[in-house]
Amino acid sequence: MSRVTMQDILNHEITQKFVKRSGLAHAVATAEYALKLSKVHRVNPDLAVKAAFLHDIGHYTWYRNGKWDYSLYKENDIHAIKGAERAHKLLIRLGEHPVNAKKIALAVLLHTDSYLPEGELHLDPLQNVVALADKCDEEPGGSHHYKQISDYDAFQRLGELDEQIEKALETDENAQSASVS
Repeated sequence: MSRVTMQDILNHEITQKFVKRSGLAHAVATAEYALKLSKVHRVNPDLAVKAAFLHDIGHYTWYRNGKWDYSLYKENDIHAIKGAERAHKLLIRLGEHPVNAKKIALAVLLHTDSYLPEGELHLDPLQNVVALADKCDEEPGGSHHYKQISDYDAFQRLGELDEQIEKALETDENAQSASVS
């Protein structure tokens, strides 16, 4: 089974519709932060980058009187729930291994606690990396969702992430092989 790449994910019609709606520039930046954080937290970089890129795929825009209403969004937000479902469905369609698709979907689900009643989340390392990566690119009032990036630049930056992920995975495999020998 070949690895589903970030460029594969970007090119899919579901991504084009929903990630662009929630902010493609934010998704790319969050994925880049996740790669860096995955090294620090010793998390699979492929899973971390995919989950970070897809973390807001469930966003819905909340409008009042024809204008975006951030407070209405924060009050009624369940984007992580919808996003986990969309991310899982997308990844399965693209051929992602079902175990990995589930891990990524759970990280999407748990990247924020905005939809939960009062309580404390206990995140595993992958989920924590995605939550931290999202916070790294967050801006007041949700303005990070409105940053712009061209399709070309997004494709190029995700291609660079694909190359870095491949190198990291190869290095990890070599290290594991050496420790077994």
